[in-house]
Amino acid sequence: MRARAQTPREMAELPYAHRLEPFTGRLVRDDDHESVLFDGCVFEDPDAGGSAFGECAFANTSFDRGRYRRCRFDDVWWHTVRMVGVDLVETEWLDVEFAAGVLAGTEISGSRLRRVTFRNCKFDSVNARMAHLRDVFFVDCLLRDVDFGGATLTDVAFPGSTLERVRLDRTKLTKVDLREANGLGIASGLDALAGTTINTGQLLDLAPAFAQLLGITVQDGPPGAGHP
Repeated sequence: MRARAQTPREMAELPYAHRLEPFTGRLVRDDDHESVLFDGCVFEDPDAGGSAFGECAFANTSFDRGRYRRCRFDDVWWHTVRMVGVDLVETEWLDVEFAAGVLAGTEISGSRLRRVTFRNCKFDSVNARMAHLRDVFFVDCLLRDVDFGGATLTDVAFPGSTLERVRLDRTKLTKVDLREANGLGIASGLDALAGTTINTGQLLDLAPAFAQLLGITVQDGPPGAGHP
């Protein structure tokens, strides 16, 4: 895992910033976009499946529904982007920065994310089942009702983030660091936490759920207390 999440960059700091050309036209299937700036765009229900985005930047852009299955995002910078009801199933993300964004009702199941940093983002009802995340940081994010069922997370950390009603059923977690998360609200799949690192306070918070999972009855008082 990287020693820390990548330092956030402004658009002007991107090594390809001087090559960015404003986007014109519309999104269509199987199209290639290289060094394109999407600024202030509004995309409503396009079908752009199979497209590739390389060294692109998205700013102040909204996606309302739409199909982007099997798209590839390679060295892409996102800032203040809103995605609602978007289909990103089986997409590929490599060397991506995503800041101050919202993903609601979005599908990223079966996707592969590597060397990706999400910062100050809100995830609400996101389907990440069967996804593969490697070397991914969620920094100061809110993950609410996110489903990682059957997903594989390797070298993933959540510094400053809050997890609410997150599902981990049949999830494989390897070298996942939860110590700096502000809250661990696990709705299901507690047994998947094997392979993670948590802190003492988190362990105490999770103790009742672990006891229930293991069938342990926790009862204070002398033996026989509360029995006739």
